[in-house]
Amino acid sequence: MMDFNTFFNQATGNSPFPYQERFATSKTLRQLINVPTGAGKTATIILGWLWRRRFADDVTQKATPRRLVYCLPMRVLVEQTVTVAEGWFERLKSLKLLYEDVRVHILMGGEKAEDWDVHPERDAILIGTQDMLLSRALNRGYGVSRYRWPMHFGLLNNDCLWVLDEIQLMGSGLATTTQLQAFRETLGAFPENLNGYGVTKTIWMSATLRPAWLKTVDFKDKVDTLPHLGLEDDDRKVEGLRERLEAKKLIDSHPCASVEETKKIAELVVNEHRKRRELTLIVVNTVDRARALYEALPQSDEKPKGRKRQKQKSATEETQASSTQPDLLLIHSRFRPYERTAQMERLLAPLPEAGRIVVATQVVEAGVDISAKTLFTELAPWASLVQRFGRCNRFGEYDDAKVFWIDVPTDSKRSLPYEDEELDTARDVLEDLSDVGPTSLEAHFSGLSDETKKTLFLYEPVHVVRRKDITELFDTTPDLAGNDIDIARFIRDGQDLDVQVFWREVKGPSAPSPDDESGQSPRREEMCPVPVYEFREAFLKKAEKEAYRWDALERQWTEAEAAAVFPGQVFLIPADQGGYDPHTGWEPKNGPPVEPVPLPSPPLLEGQKQEGNEDDFPSQDAWQTIADHTSAVVVEALKTADALGLSGDLREALETASRWHDRGKAHPVFQDAIYESRRDGEARPEPWREVRQLAKAPERFWRHYRRTHFRHELATGLAMLQADLPPLAAYLAAAHHGKVRLSIRSLPDEKRPDETNKRFARGVWDGDPLPETDLGGETIAPAVILSLEPMELGLGQNEQPSWAEQILRLRDDPRLGPFRLTFLEAILRAADWRASDAHRNRRS
Repeated sequence: MMDFNTFFNQATGNSPFPYQERFATSKTLRQLINVPTGAGKTATIILGWLWRRRFADDVTQKATPRRLVYCLPMRVLVEQTVTVAEGWFERLKSLKLLYEDVRVHILMGGEKAEDWDVHPERDAILIGTQDMLLSRALNRGYGVSRYRWPMHFGLLNNDCLWVLDEIQLMGSGLATTTQLQAFRETLGAFPENLNGYGVTKTIWMSATLRPAWLKTVDFKDKVDTLPHLGLEDDDRKVEGLRERLEAKKLIDSHPCASVEETKKIAELVVNEHRKRRELTLIVVNTVDRARALYEALPQSDEKPKGRKRQKQKSATEETQASSTQPDLLLIHSRFRPYERTAQMERLLAPLPEAGRIVVATQVVEAGVDISAKTLFTELAPWASLVQRFGRCNRFGEYDDAKVFWIDVPTDSKRSLPYEDEELDTARDVLEDLSDVGPTSLEAHFSGLSDETKKTLFLYEPVHVVRRKDITELFDTTPDLAGNDIDIARFIRDGQDLDVQVFWREVKGPSAPSPDDESGQSPRREEMCPVPVYEFREAFLKKAEKEAYRWDALERQWTEAEAAAVFPGQVFLIPADQGGYDPHTGWEPKNGPPVEPVPLPSPPLLEGQKQEGNEDDFPSQDAWQTIADHTSAVVVEALKTADALGLSGDLREALETASRWHDRGKAHPVFQDAIYESRRDGEARPEPWREVRQLAKAPERFWRHYRRTHFRHELATGLAMLQADLPPLAAYLAAAHHGKVRLSIRSLPDEKRPDETNKRFARGVWDGDPLPETDLGGETIAPAVILSLEPMELGLGQNEQPSWAEQILRLRDDPRLGPFRLTFLEAILRAADWRASDAHRNRRS
């Protein structure tokens, strides 16, 4: 067994700090981590988890969940974390200490579909923003097909170690993380809780962590017993960490200016930068003030002032740009990754002769590994100020580092996005300080009154997700008006909610076709996060600009309506509508055309080429019978079940569901959708002619279903109930495409039977025949006449409960619950995909 010291050194080239080793080697998983900024929390978690999972003793390995879910409040932190993690993994792979079976996946909107969910049994690291991860953990995944929601809901609430980093920036999302952990423990999650081992757990991290923040209504009784990790005496003496803790950062007790004095601030910044040159960092609280200050600073000769269009320069070009003017850089959250990548390269590049001035918002106050000699910061809540101070003299390398603070009046809207009380308290503390280095701050904080400490770290979430919300979110069926439960209030505070937008050249006045280049799904490099209210009010309404939204049900772009704009949506903006500048980012009032990101044929955004409301893309494959396909799915499902340790009746239900999951494909509507002979005269190959039990056929042999919105898996579920198979198996088989779950409901535009009193739903009609069908494995499903009586409420004629009632019983069964039930869904669906891929690869 490799010891952690050696493993850490092989990955990073450095020895771990004592607290990092304690995290990895402790028998008890530490769930509250409170260490100063710059102390290596990312390496602590990622390498600590991997060592516990792969190299620790058997008990610790079994106690360590197989998925590490690393949740961060901002995109820029995700990108940086992914970069360093992949670097460590490459080193470990080169030394044969890690293989391809552990992968790093990114989830932050616009990411390509990497199919991280296809192997629930594999170890994986998922790194993403709180928007993407928490929305999926609530079964309403932003930026992903609604038909994949249950799969991610199951996978992110079972067998996971959630890590919440920089929790002081998470707003209402922090309360959601504690509530979700409480529900996983009360409603149950896989693997089973055996002596405290193997259950899904959560770690909360911050340089300013306060346990009181975690005491939400359903989790408050657990917080005081959570294992804690902080610095001890041996950490404070070790080389590399001691210098950071003892770094001096002098600060004047009086503000240098007020936020209204943009010109004065700019002059102060220039004067102080000339004294120290090196790196000067200015952190302000809003994007608008960041832009205004950026444009008030002197620009280099090569960089035009204002909003003139200009090609983004590389880090090398910018570094060499001018020897007389400092390199000037603006960084905030409203840029496309295409420009932000170049910005971050410049931020981290060697300093030019005249130094560098960086104007930024909160995106740099946590996680960004920079060390400024001079720091200007607007007044902010104390937790944010501590993080900002951590960007100055970060490694203790300067003897003359200086911090200046800018006052923010608390009697107007200028204090937004913060509350007046938290700014007033922070101001009072700053007026008593002369040094904001870690050791000085710790000593000063320890002398404050309990009431002051409480006010400094005030956290009172307005919206808290409750158990009733979780059980309601289990069902992904929209209401009769087509609306879903809005989870935005549980993800972020109101002013922080985003949509994603991207720009394309659109020809003509109508929406682009998904088959056209302009209508193809966006790449991550194109996606710009934009506040919901700005996009809706300033862009669509006030400026009367055009945009298009992707309709996942109908698989087409439709014109965006301001009233229907919600967080997490993706919008295509025609380039001629403006709204963006490559140097200042998103600006709804900006009029000039936007230059689209130059891209090759883009990979698909999750959901665009997956099944729509009617399409059955997974069935459009090489020729295969129902029996052959179901046999392959059974093998894959049981392989996963065995790897996960599932046994007993749950394993049996999964096997039965796998065997029967495509029984409904024997329905005449499904079989009639596959041509015997195409219109161009091409006939089926000889072995497949007149075969009426096909599971798959090549795409060119497919035509539309003669009944709109037909779902073969609904026919499957009904047939299984009529065969007296277990309701759990029937549900898993019916839900394996994510479209038939708790509710059976007719859709407004589907074809109706001629008989007005005949029940119908999702293309299945009362009285439809299913012929006898070979399901493989010596299983023959008998012929049956389908009944839609289970879609009615109450008991049927045969005293059988309705479909909804039977599924609710499963959801509320203490042995299952919503998390375990959706996890079983995910296993079957992943097995179906893997079996299909294997068949496709064999025939290609």
